[in-house]
Amino acid sequence: QVQLVESGGGLVQPGGSLRLSCAASGIIFSAYTMGWYRQAPGKQRELVATITSSGSKNYADSVKARFTISRDNAKATLYLQMNSLKPEDTAVYYCNRPTSGSGPYRNPYYSWGQGTQVTVSS
Repeated sequence: QVQLVESGGGLVQPGGSLRLSCAASGIIFSAYTMGWYRQAPGKQRELVATITSSGSKNYADSVKARFTISRDNAKATLYLQMNSLKPEDTAVYYCNRPTSGSGPYRNPYYSWGQGTQVTVSS
């Protein structure tokens, strides 16, 4: 049974930083591309960052140069370092394995975890 557990969210002021974590179990974590999605209120869930099994990274334009995705295969954990946060980054963040394709609206392979809330506000 696949389990994805996100953590690390919180309330932060604009310009601040947060580091999200996602602990995965029930999958061969090191073998797959993994990604971070987010869903803002009233909006569709979107994929904002991916990292392949070999470490190649890709970002949505909205987070490029501010967010950094990384992984620790030994710990089966995915990370998202978020810097220079903006109010528009406010969303629930989820990790998952994206299906093949391109664009921000790729379906996930697995059921969603509970997500972690990120709120950027002064």
